[in-house]
Amino acid sequence: MAEWTLICPDSELELNWGEVALVNGHQYAIVKTKHGTFAYDHKDPNSGALVMARGIVGEKDGTATIASPLYKEVYRLDTGENVSGADYTLPVYPLEIRDGSVYLQV
Repeated sequence: MAEWTLICPDSELELNWGEVALVNGHQYAIVKTKHGTFAYDHKDPNSGALVMARGIVGEKDGTATIASPLYKEVYRLDTGENVSGADYTLPVYPLEIRDGSVYLQV
């Protein structure tokens, strides 16, 4: 059963800078953009390296994206879809801001 886990105060997140949250032994990347705050897997879908929080934040067609710092594949932050044409998908996770705090559903 999925649970909501308190991650941090929203005020501690910098715009366009990824952070990593360790929850139950799994690393989740969290990033705040002008389009909202998103949670996704810290593991690069192509290499398996734990680097995605250091990805390059951008946008494509008005949708927030993250580019892998290793292979530069670009993923939509809302769906995890690869917009670079590769067959990899980035797992994304439900996230909410409640009373000024960031909660992740795991």
